[in-house]
Amino acid sequence: MQTLGEKLGHIVVPLATPFKEESHDVDYDATAALVDHLISNEFCDSLIVAGTSGEFNTLTLEERFELFRVVKEAAAGRVPLVGGACTSATRDAVKLVQEAERLEFDAAMVLGPCYCKPCQEGVYKHFATVAKATSLPVMLYNIPIFTGLNVEKETVARLAADIPNIVGIKDEAGINPTQMTEFIRVTPPGFTVYNGDDIMVLCGLAQGASGVVSGASHIIGKQMREMINLFLSGDIKAAREIHMALDPLFKDFCQNGRTNGIPIWKAAMNLCGLKVGPPRLPLSPATAEETEVMRQHLVRLELLS
Repeated sequence: MQTLGEKLGHIVVPLATPFKEESHDVDYDATAALVDHLISNEFCDSLIVAGTSGEFNTLTLEERFELFRVVKEAAAGRVPLVGGACTSATRDAVKLVQEAERLEFDAAMVLGPCYCKPCQEGVYKHFATVAKATSLPVMLYNIPIFTGLNVEKETVARLAADIPNIVGIKDEAGINPTQMTEFIRVTPPGFTVYNGDDIMVLCGLAQGASGVVSGASHIIGKQMREMINLFLSGDIKAAREIHMALDPLFKDFCQNGRTNGIPIWKAAMNLCGLKVGPPRLPLSPATAEETEVMRQHLVRLELLS
């Protein structure tokens, strides 16, 4: 049977949600254009819809359902699609995975519950309840920097053993760089681990991760693919050279103490001609100074003239 990693590939792009400049309404036409850009340029092997990079926390359920529909139509079967079920409310996560299944998505990604800080038993029951509500393959999503909790390896091991369609996890590896190894050690063969931090790509691959969930690949997808291919072919030195060139860009997405780099990342995308508009409040747009730093990186990387 095909593993989740084999299904989704090495580069999984968490799709940005474009917003209109004045109203901040979702720009569904720009969304469809962005999907086509990513697929046509081979910047992604698969796409996640309405995840963290898609600013799920400011989207209504109805907006997310419409995004699922628009992306499904725009992708037209060219790459696998993952429906984001990111919410603190278990019952809403159930609705999201069921809609993803109705639209014939290929998998669902379920976020660990945020804000309320449940115990690990509550985390287990959240994931188990959502996974049992769908026949889709389910990827757990662990991002402690935003949720305020870590999905512990014991919980992951229990879920992988108890729930047949829980077959992988996306881990925000920058928080705990070696936790990917722990997840692989305690889960069955074929359980898929994705690194969720662009900075940690080579580290993740070295530990056995299937690939990266890479927001930056909206703009550096070509370089990301080259770096991963070089590493997997054994040319570690050449892969490391690309990593060293990209690393300052990744780190400057979080200039000036920003924890969430989406505003600056969106500014970089807009500079590259990708129409994604501003972030939604409470995220404030990148400043002129932050945008200029991005411009300089893009020129250095020969992505802008």
